[in-house]
Amino acid sequence: MIKVKLLEHTPEPERVVAMSARLCYSASGAEELSERMTDEQVQKLLAKIIKMGHASTMEHVSFTFGIEGVSRVLTHQLVRHRLASYSQQSQRYVAEHDFEYILPPSIEEKPEAKERFQSLMDDIQKAYNELADMGIPKEDARYVLANATETKIVVTMNARSLMHFFNLRCCNRAQWEIRELAYKMLEQAKKVAPLLFKNAGASCVATGHCPEGAMTCGKFAEMIKMRED
Repeated sequence: MIKVKLLEHTPEPERVVAMSARLCYSASGAEELSERMTDEQVQKLLAKIIKMGHASTMEHVSFTFGIEGVSRVLTHQLVRHRLASYSQQSQRYVAEHDFEYILPPSIEEKPEAKERFQSLMDDIQKAYNELADMGIPKEDARYVLANATETKIVVTMNARSLMHFFNLRCCNRAQWEIRELAYKMLEQAKKVAPLLFKNAGASCVATGHCPEGAMTCGKFAEMIKMRED
């Protein structure tokens, strides 16, 4: 089961974003603006920024997530989001003598497939342990490990990068595991910055139209209703 915890974030992220935007058009300094702006002004300016698509000021706030219970399949996709920082559990230094693995739902629901999958994981574990017993270093023994192997990772993104991540990975066409991760991250981000991430999610939710063309999931109305609920 995927575990996500928002470990740290920029204090008062919405105020920082609003202050940064106001600074561009003010003779006052950042500190003065931050202290002087009312909550109402922050809310109005944030709404305006988001509506106009002026996202550069969102780069001033960051969010750090601790993630566990995910596969190497997921993290191979995750690190493709380049404007982020990652620290992942190393298979070179951490032994995998009793590795956990992620079982895809499509395999779990079919007894034959599940049995074959688990049998293979057992064989992989046996091979890894045998190689380790032969004195093969962990950095080489790991070559037999499956993409399903559970891993842990710390991820830091600024708000703009997070928005883009949610656009792509909350989409129904995203792979099931990283989509589940994206929704869990969005849920926690909304708790500390509800205005900033109010309309965050799949591109259709964020912009009001589906960019997938012929590849659309066909559930546009359902996705919009989910946002309204």
